[in-house]
Amino acid sequence: MGTPYRILVLGLGNRLLSDDAAGPLVIDMLEANPDRKSGDLIALRDGGTMGLSLLPDIEDASAMIAVDAASFGAKPGTVRVFEGEAMDRLLTGNKKTAHEVALADLMGAAAFNGLRPSRRALIAVQPHTTQVGLEPVPQVLAALPFMVAEVEKLIVRWLAEAEEQAMALEVTA
Repeated sequence: MGTPYRILVLGLGNRLLSDDAAGPLVIDMLEANPDRKSGDLIALRDGGTMGLSLLPDIEDASAMIAVDAASFGAKPGTVRVFEGEAMDRLLTGNKKTAHEVALADLMGAAAFNGLRPSRRALIAVQPHTTQVGLEPVPQVLAALPFMVAEVEKLIVRWLAEAEEQAMALEVTA
């Protein structure tokens, strides 16, 4: 059966802009976990502010989890998960972060090429500030473990769903 199921976890953000560093910091935390290293099934990528150069990574993935700071009108440090069409709607609405334009462009280009991951999500934290600063505000720092937990929940669920689908295909073959 073709290429194996692969989940891309993509941390977006600028480490020099306070709360905007949330995405890359979540990738750091995931990489520090000995049980969750990049491998055949999971690819952890600090996408920083790399933009369209990330398109091949997205197109090669079966599923994608983007992690970023995004303004969605909540208290700073609030974590929300936007999955599938909810993510698409957030990205096509009013831009809330500097990376949404790039992420929207990436997802649009992957869709145009017929290679947008069918499973996709944005795990976002409400920032307090994206001014120059070497670390997030305390509320956003405290939210990082919750973002990691949301990434882990999606990975476990999506891998289980992919395994169920593969077994169903084997039964019908």
